[in-house]
Amino acid sequence: MTTLQFEITLIDSMGSDLAVVNAARVSFNKRSEYETIEVGYDEDSPPCEPHTVKRLNTKDKKLIKYLAEHGHWTPFSQVQYQVRIKAPIFVARQWFKHIVGITRNEVSRRYVDTTPEFYEPKSWRAKPTDGAKQGSSGDAESQYFPNKYLKEIHENAITCYEKMLAQGICPEQARMILPQSMMTEWVETGSLAAAARIYKQRTDSHAQVEIQELANQFGECIEGIAPISWGCLT
Repeated sequence: MTTLQFEITLIDSMGSDLAVVNAARVSFNKRSEYETIEVGYDEDSPPCEPHTVKRLNTKDKKLIKYLAEHGHWTPFSQVQYQVRIKAPIFVARQWFKHIVGITRNEVSRRYVDTTPEFYEPKSWRAKPTDGAKQGSSGDAESQYFPNKYLKEIHENAITCYEKMLAQGICPEQARMILPQSMMTEWVETGSLAAAARIYKQRTDSHAQVEIQELANQFGECIEGIAPISWGCLT
């Protein structure tokens, strides 16, 4: 069975760990700068020219840790990210519950009538065995029949959708027959603080497995923007 995976692409970002530090230090009318250190000689540099890097000093790293541990989230909101995400609708609708500090624009099938793509799971999980109303408990015994049914549903949905369009039905109505397994895409802009909140909640062991996978991939995409802050927040 073909399995479409989630896709997350970092489009743009603004800010860094230093931006977090200076957003906090402005309260005292202070400002920090990166410290420059020599890390040896770069073979690609002219002879005798040391290779240098810029990094936060120890005091600023401690400040970031303090801010994260004591819930001072506004300095982390000064750092922004923009990503494009591709995921199935049933996962996207959970993701969209996070709205504070986030702006999104999603592909609309009022305007788009291309052949839809569908998500197919790597495996089917069984019901939880501890009496819980949500979650799962490992692979289900039956894998063949769910796969067979899902494939038939997807094929029928595409056939019906394309026939409706061919008969002149408007895309904004024809889309209603497409299942929640259909892939959707959106552009999302938000703060580092909001990203960390999503990441922590959606990588929790109680979250649905599929959204845990998306959240982990999201974290890998975001952490490089401000790695020290991200590590402290998460």
